[in-house]
Amino acid sequence: MILLAVILMDLLAGMEFDLFVPSFPELQTYFGLTPFWVEALLSANFIGYCISLFCVGSLADRYGRKPIILLGLLIFVIGSILCVSAEIYPLLLVGRFLQGIGVAAPAILSFLIIADSYPLKRQQFFMAMLNGSMNIAVAIAPVIGSYIALYFQWRGNFTALLLLGLLVLLISVRFVPNYKLPEHKETISLRGYLPLFQSKPLRLLMASIALSFVPYWVFVGMSPLLYMKSLGVSLTHFGYYQGILALVFAVGSILFGLIMHRYVQKKMLSLANKLYLISFATLAAVTFWDNYNALMITLAFLPFILIGVIPSNLLGPLCLNFMPQAKAKVSAVLQGSRLLFASLSLQIAGYFYQGTFRNIGIIILIFILLIPTLTFTT
Repeated sequence: MILLAVILMDLLAGMEFDLFVPSFPELQTYFGLTPFWVEALLSANFIGYCISLFCVGSLADRYGRKPIILLGLLIFVIGSILCVSAEIYPLLLVGRFLQGIGVAAPAILSFLIIADSYPLKRQQFFMAMLNGSMNIAVAIAPVIGSYIALYFQWRGNFTALLLLGLLVLLISVRFVPNYKLPEHKETISLRGYLPLFQSKPLRLLMASIALSFVPYWVFVGMSPLLYMKSLGVSLTHFGYYQGILALVFAVGSILFGLIMHRYVQKKMLSLANKLYLISFATLAAVTFWDNYNALMITLAFLPFILIGVIPSNLLGPLCLNFMPQAKAKVSAVLQGSRLLFASLSLQIAGYFYQGTFRNIGIIILIFILLIPTLTFTT
């Protein structure tokens, strides 16, 4: 039941984004928004998430995982209620901001429940399995979200998130354990994060992990407007285009978790860095020669998703165990840097978006070039 609670927290963290993005075109019409302000619904969520991160990390190291998880879930539920009832865009934006603040706690602390209980090798295995199960749900989420938006409009998507948040809250109250608190309790301040940034290897490791997620968020964040508004993909079919990305990552994570113990980790990371060149080539092809075909764009992005399975499942646990006494803080900074990079990149993509994949593809290609460079330096 503890593992079920962890899985449900991960599902909420993943679906909180993917379940409502099929509503983007309807939200744009309903509130009369430009693409920039549609993407602001993601950025407001990411900003709230980032603000919450530093409080969550310090509070969890001081007061334990469970109380902070429950507080975060309660804030998420309040934000979801605002989203469901919003009649004006600013209220919807506030609701998304509160959802970001609230979901940070279960997103950051869920894996720490595993990290507190198992050695590194087992953590990497569980990371692969959890990534797999979470991304299967994330793969289904756009499909479900598309049909919810079709039959119940955009409020239906936020209602689904509200119900899921309530379920996770009840499960967490009942089954998440209370672990023994540390004898030495640090003062809650930003100063407690300084040792993380003073360590150059840890800085590079966190930056490498954070950058590796940016191309995915840019692609998924911009695809609703691109696919449905410009490329003519129907609402009922859009979920399949987006869901296949998460499904490929899910299956890859599960398979990788089953075979990872047979290979040297350093060699696997080196192989992943070389394979990123393949993903760069496939995306460059559609970016500059065939950027009006939704199927070809999706297929061209799949190699990047599949290759990303290796560093995602290996580097995450290594990062968390770099400073065992500050796991929550490391997790907070890691998640925050991921979303900060993603938020800034999405706003840039929204600003330069001109109805085709070309500008989006160029931004993604830049980050794909940065990932192996930074990982190799680490």
